[in-house]
Amino acid sequence: MDGFVDALENIFSNPMRAFLTMLGVIIGVFSVVTLVSIGEGARKYVTDQFSGLGTNVLIITPGKSQTSGGAPMTGTSGTRALTADDARALAQRCPSLEFVSPVILGTAAIKTGNRLRDSTMVVGTTHEHQMIRNIYADVGSFLPKEEAQGNKRVCVLGRNVVKDIFPHGENPLGQYVRIGGTRFQVIGIMERKGYSLGFDIDGLVWIPLKAAEQLFDKDDLFEVLARARPGQLEQAKSEIRRVLMTRHDGYEDFTITSQAQMIESLAKILDVLTYAIAGIAAISLLVGGIGIMNIMLVTVGEKTREIGVRKAVGASRRDILWQFLVESLTISGVGGLIGVAVGVGLALLVHAVVPSLPVLIRPWTIAVSFSFALAVGLFFGVYPAKKAAELDPIEALRYE
Repeated sequence: MDGFVDALENIFSNPMRAFLTMLGVIIGVFSVVTLVSIGEGARKYVTDQFSGLGTNVLIITPGKSQTSGGAPMTGTSGTRALTADDARALAQRCPSLEFVSPVILGTAAIKTGNRLRDSTMVVGTTHEHQMIRNIYADVGSFLPKEEAQGNKRVCVLGRNVVKDIFPHGENPLGQYVRIGGTRFQVIGIMERKGYSLGFDIDGLVWIPLKAAEQLFDKDDLFEVLARARPGQLEQAKSEIRRVLMTRHDGYEDFTITSQAQMIESLAKILDVLTYAIAGIAAISLLVGGIGIMNIMLVTVGEKTREIGVRKAVGASRRDILWQFLVESLTISGVGGLIGVAVGVGLALLVHAVVPSLPVLIRPWTIAVSFSFALAVGLFFGVYPAKKAAELDPIEALRYE
C-alpha cells in the first residue's frame, strides 16, 4: 500500500510526464474496448435482423452450391428449376415442415391515377409467406390461401409504396393499382419493418403466386421458403433433400440453406474482422509498455540515492524490486482505467451519432483489456525494477 501511495504521489508530482507515459496504454485500451464493442454490436444487429425475418427458416434455391453458409442468389444454368409443384410436394410429404412458401421475384412499375413508382420489387408468393418471414398485414389482410386464390388479382403494399402512390393519406384498401400494366386490387397494407440487412422491406409489394407467374411470364421459382417445426431442423433438411431428389431424377441440383447457417457465417466474418482490428489496435499497448520501461529507467536514475539510503537502513532486494514494480503497475493500471472510460464513452458516442448501429459493451472486453494493460506494465517494469534492486548500496549513496 505504501508503494502504491508513493507511486500515485510520483504521478501527481509530474502529471504531464505521467500522462505521456500512460498515453500508449490509454490509446491501446480504449481502441480495443471501442472496436470490440462496435463489433459485438454489429454481430447482435445481424442476428436480430435475421431473427426478425423468421426462425427455423430453410431456404431452398435452384443450383447446387458447394460452399456452406450462403445460398446462391440465382439458379445455376443447366440445372432444373424449382417449381410450384416442388413446393406443394414439400408441403405434403415433409411432416417436419410447418409452412412452405414458393417465391417468385420481379420488378415492375406501380401506378394509380397520375402517381407512378418505378422499379418496385414484387414478391409472388402464398399465404404461408407471412408466417415464415414473420411479416404480417397491419391493415386489411395478407394474400388468401392458395386454394382460395384462383385467378384473383389482389396485392398487399408495403408502407413506403403506400406513401409514394397514395401521398394524400387516402385509404388504399379496395382501390385498384396497375402493376406492370395489370390491374390489382389492394387488400392489405403491411406492418412497418424498415430496413433489414440493407433491404427495404417497406418498399415491397406482394401478389399471389399464380398472378406473378402470369405477370412475369415464368413459372421458375426464385426460391422456396420453409419453416421447420421446433427441434426438427436437421430432419426437415433430410426430408427436403429426399423429396426433391426423387422429383429431380436423383440429382441434387438445389441448395438447402438454414438461416442459422447464414447467421453463423456472417458472425464468423464479423468476429475475424473485429478481433483482427482490435489486435492491431492492441499493438499500441506494447508501445505504451516501452514508454513505461523508459520512464521507469529514468526513475531508477532519479532515485538512485534513495535506493542507497533504503538499502543502508535494511531494505532488501525484494523491497526495492516491489517498489518499482508497484509503480510500473500503478502507471499502467491508471492508464488502463482512463482507457476503459474513454473507450466506453466513445462506443456510446458512436451509437448516439449512428443510432442504427448498436453497441454492445461486454464486461469481458473491459476485463481483458484492463488485465492486458496491467500485464504490459508488469512485463516492462521487471527490467527497471531488477536493475534498481541490484544496485550496490555504497555506489548508490555516492551517486550524484
